[in-house]
Amino acid sequence: MTDNRHGWRYGITVPFGDPLHAQADLYREFADLGYTEFWSSEADGTDGFTPLVLASQWVPDVRLGIAIIPVFTRGPALLAQQTAAICEAAPGRFAMGIGASSNVIVERWNGIPFDEPFKRTRDTARFLRQALTGERISETYDTFEVQGFRLGRPPEVQPPILLAALRPGMLRLAGSEADGAIINWLSADDVATVRPYVDEGGEGKEVVARIFVCPNPDADTVRTGFKRAMAAYLNVPVYAEFHRWLGRGELLAAMWDRWSEGDRRGALEVIDDGLVDELLVHGPPEACREHIDRYHANGVDVSAISIMPFGGIDPVQAARDLAPAARRQ
Repeated sequence: MTDNRHGWRYGITVPFGDPLHAQADLYREFADLGYTEFWSSEADGTDGFTPLVLASQWVPDVRLGIAIIPVFTRGPALLAQQTAAICEAAPGRFAMGIGASSNVIVERWNGIPFDEPFKRTRDTARFLRQALTGERISETYDTFEVQGFRLGRPPEVQPPILLAALRPGMLRLAGSEADGAIINWLSADDVATVRPYVDEGGEGKEVVARIFVCPNPDADTVRTGFKRAMAAYLNVPVYAEFHRWLGRGELLAAMWDRWSEGDRRGALEVIDDGLVDELLVHGPPEACREHIDRYHANGVDVSAISIMPFGGIDPVQAARDLAPAARRQ
């Protein structure tokens, strides 16, 4: 029995490092340890769908979600087909996360113009709402046009659609045109800032947070490792603007300046340790579990834990140490 008096839901990011075909027993173990949700992502590893399709057959009771599929990297009809297919594999337990992603993934890696990301995300959400019902669609959206498409196998259970959101415009869109938001790269205290914008769309909206966690008590080693990740991400324009909006412009200015000058080492050196401690959950497992619950207490419904293996920790053991089963009284 796990201690979950608040109804908070704890998820784990999949896949782990082994080949996909070798992870069935691991997925089953995580379900037995109390993780109620498996969340995938799509950047430079596996695609977002395949690990969850496997999980749908290996672990029949766990909810599955993608955080996120970029709205630029697939055509609208193909995205609807893939969404419907996984809904068919796991009826009633799949959540579709979409978002603009970033200019790095869209433009630099995929060679696709990163134009009007807000409108593209809005248009894709609207299209999926229509398409997944099996409605025939002939419509000109602001960022693409679809003529005469009808999904041949609409899902019997419509999935919730969640939007990756950072600043107020997208957060409000997630609440008004979708079923909720997926948030990341923020502190537990930041949740109290972003959640109200989602809730403007009405009651019952869901907030899923990807939370970076390293259950390693060696703080110096962990901070050194995470500063590299922070520099890589927080210099991407969408994340830089997010943290300016959160009020961290002055705190991050020196890092941004050195990075733009090509001084990568210097950029790492000026990252504040306190900010690392806000954006990365680290320390002994018990302290990590308490820190994760601060996200929940401030408005997160689902924590999608992403293990950061700094200091050579075993990610699988880390997931075990953080699992709901470890919260037994």
